[in-house]
Amino acid sequence: MYNGELDPKIVGEVIAEFRRKKGISQEVMSGLAGIGRTHLSAIERGERKPTLETLYKLSCALDTKMSAVVKEIEKRIDTE
Repeated sequence: MYNGELDPKIVGEVIAEFRRKKGISQEVMSGLAGIGRTHLSAIERGERKPTLETLYKLSCALDTKMSAVVKEIEKRIDTE
C-alpha cells in the first residue's frame, strides 16, 4: 500500500539495475547524463533522490523511456 513517500533506495536500485543491464559504468552514464559521477553514485545508493529533470537525463543516457523507469519503481513500491 502506498504511504505517500518515495523510498530513495528503491529508486537507486532501479536506476543501477537499468545501468548494469546496459553494461555501462557510472562514469560513462554520468557523462552521458551530464551529471557528476558522485551524484549518480549517491542516487544509486539511495542517499539522494533525483529530480524529475535528473531522472529524465538518466533515462536518456540509458536510451530508455523515463516511463519505463518509473513503472519499474512503481512495481517495486507495490510489492513492498
